[in-house]
Amino acid sequence: MDELIILGVIAFVVIAAATVLGPRLGIASPLVLVAIGIAASFLPMFDSIEINPELILAGVLPLLLYSSAVSMPTMNFRREFGAISGLSVILVVASSLVLGVFFMLVIPDLGFAWGVALGAIVSPTDAVATSIIKQTPVSKRVVAMLDGESLLNDATALVLLRTAIVATAASFSFWGTVGTFAYSVVVAVVIGWLVGWLNLVVRKRVTNPAVNTVLSFTVPFFASVPAELLQASGLVAAVVAGLVTGILAPRRLSPQNRLSDSQNWRTVELVLEGAVFLTMGLQIQAIVADVQRDHAGVAPAMLVAAGALLLTILVRAAYVAPLLGVLGRRARRNERMQERLEGMQEKMTTPEGQQEFLERANTGRGRSVTTRDLDRFARRVTHALGDIEYFRRQPLGWREGVVVVWAGMRGAVTVAAAQTLPEDTPQRSVLVFIAFAVAVMSLLLQGGTIGPLVRRIAPKVDQAVLDAQALDERRRLMMTLRESAEGITQPERTEGEPRMEAFLAERRYRLDVISEQRSALLDARDNGTFDADVLADELANLDAAQIALEMRAKTAD
Repeated sequence: MDELIILGVIAFVVIAAATVLGPRLGIASPLVLVAIGIAASFLPMFDSIEINPELILAGVLPLLLYSSAVSMPTMNFRREFGAISGLSVILVVASSLVLGVFFMLVIPDLGFAWGVALGAIVSPTDAVATSIIKQTPVSKRVVAMLDGESLLNDATALVLLRTAIVATAASFSFWGTVGTFAYSVVVAVVIGWLVGWLNLVVRKRVTNPAVNTVLSFTVPFFASVPAELLQASGLVAAVVAGLVTGILAPRRLSPQNRLSDSQNWRTVELVLEGAVFLTMGLQIQAIVADVQRDHAGVAPAMLVAAGALLLTILVRAAYVAPLLGVLGRRARRNERMQERLEGMQEKMTTPEGQQEFLERANTGRGRSVTTRDLDRFARRVTHALGDIEYFRRQPLGWREGVVVVWAGMRGAVTVAAAQTLPEDTPQRSVLVFIAFAVAVMSLLLQGGTIGPLVRRIAPKVDQAVLDAQALDERRRLMMTLRESAEGITQPERTEGEPRMEAFLAERRYRLDVISEQRSALLDARDNGTFDADVLADELANLDAAQIALEMRAKTAD
């Protein structure tokens, strides 16, 4: 027990040191932790350490994926959902099948089904590994696509893995696999949405921020465990619960509770992500020893792993290239509609224009179009214009495509999933080693070069244009805040009024203003009319102002 405590303390110190020193050395902290773990794995004191892969898949990943989903800009996720779903499903399936053929050909007596199983293990990018890309000056669209992909593609890979293992003992059924995947996702979405909603209903009534945060730590498991019991994807359920929480929390939870959540979850992410990378490195010695005991050596397996990594990159490039073409054509098509949509939006801001729309819509219709229908249509027009502006400001060219391809790193999920292969798997130790080697090579090669690559191919930008756009955005945002507070009457100070009553009246007024401004910003977030980061900063400012007011009130009391 004393040894475990000491090792835990050392691990915390190493994680903190790597987080601080890695960027100063120009190396991403995850890479530093993997290297430290590999070096430590050769020490005798770590010979007896065994890491249960289910601990990572069922214990760590739901927490990390939930936290990432909560903090992800939901509007950007919606805008990129087409690309995200393709990367998460189509690309994983294609990579698994191509790798399945490759492994069947280069590993004697393996068979196609076991080859697909290993392909499914190697195919998904890692949510933890993609944290490296966030430390580079990359497009927000690229970050949204990579984040969304890493949140969802594990479900596809794990369903394929289960199906391939079953197919080794029975015949493979394409439609059975499709049905299994659809069931897994649909059930997970329903459970995740329900848990995310109930989580906010309960936590809204808990005023203690510390207790509220403790309850938030249970949400990923309330979503993932029932989903797994129903043979659905626990990871997708945790992601959906996180997305629902991220969307609704600013309207349901107090600023104190959300601030406490944010601070404590950042600490949890730091510790768990660091622990995942450390454990990856610590397992190298045991995995190599298994291969050397059961087979001739690690050199042939290393060659197979290198070939598999090359194939994953080539298949990813072959998929991303046409994907960018499709996204570009869609953006250009939407831009051609911009002028017409702006005209419609301008008309709908006046009573005369609204009446004209209603009269035209009701001409020759069997069902009357109401003002409520018109409001819904106006919101759709606002959404469409926000999307057009978003895609116009951040086009996807070959540079962004290169980053999307090269940033598709493998990580702890690959290692953990490989270790869940049944004990009677043919050449199990070799398969586990190949998965581990692919993950480590991917992190070291792609993760170690992604920063210099992004800086080298980044296009030159006109800083004056960017500053003008930022100023215009800030001006529009300030106008939205002013307009939202216009309907609130400021209390007038009367002569002889007690100072405490005046203070309370002024406090109520300022809290009402903050509430209206927050509601206006959240409506703007849902409509996609402002940059997600700008909105997040302004919402944080409102939260800080409200917390300060409430603290002053407690002091005055």
